[in-house]
Amino acid sequence: MPEFHLFSNGPRPVAPFSHAVESDGWVILTGQMPTDPNAPDAPLPEGIEAQTRRVMDNLALILSEMGLDLSHVVQCRCFLTEFERDYAAFNQTYQTYFPEDRRPARTTVGVTALAVGALVEVDCIARRPENDG
Repeated sequence: MPEFHLFSNGPRPVAPFSHAVESDGWVILTGQMPTDPNAPDAPLPEGIEAQTRRVMDNLALILSEMGLDLSHVVQCRCFLTEFERDYAAFNQTYQTYFPEDRRPARTTVGVTALAVGALVEVDCIARRPENDG
């Protein structure tokens, strides 16, 4: 049976969802917004680089709650509202979160809008090591 996780110190959900769902060692994380978990009503960070850092840090926070980290991520889906303008700067920031030889599979798409007026959203799938049960 899947396990549904909502963490009290995770980012406040902006819609009805779980932070993560786990089944058979697969962990699917909901797309994270560039909101501050400690100040959910604060303005979003300015610019794609700052918003990307906050999104990736939020993903890392949820993974940490599950005893995992970004090294367990096998796939990411990335959404940008200003694809042509922000793609290169997004990539520059995103790539700092993964070693060059262990980058997850990835899809990045341009979208017309995201929740809370964000410039970027990223979701991911992680795999729990088999010996972690």
